[in-house]
Amino acid sequence: MRIVLDTNVIVSGLRSPTGASAALVDRALLRTFTPLLSVALALEYEAVCTDPAQRIVSGLSEVEVGTVVSALCAVAEPVETRFLWRPQLRDPADEMVLEAAVNGNADALATFNRRDFGNIPGRFGIAVLSPQEALRRILE
Repeated sequence: MRIVLDTNVIVSGLRSPTGASAALVDRALLRTFTPLLSVALALEYEAVCTDPAQRIVSGLSEVEVGTVVSALCAVAEPVETRFLWRPQLRDPADEMVLEAAVNGNADALATFNRRDFGNIPGRFGIAVLSPQEALRRILE
């Protein structure tokens, strides 16, 4: 299964090591599914996750967060953005997530902000799943 993980899933995985988001990150690192990642999305992971406020909540050092992000980059299938589909969504920050999913021919996009994506990903044949739903699908 080919999945794009929204930044909020990565942040949640770092903050709550026993939740579904952390399990998705672990499964990505184990290559249980194919995580898709564009350069823009990787840079956002790094910027958001190394923010001091995020690190305080997660209890991780900048080096530890960097290690997780680097590991995700190492196992992810790189997505080259060939077509910009903007604007499609209400939140411009979500556009790069959608573009990675569309250009990477994703089966699904895992996010906590399903409402922000609406039915747009479905037009491209991409399911929008919560982390729990994505985890269930890859474990089936």
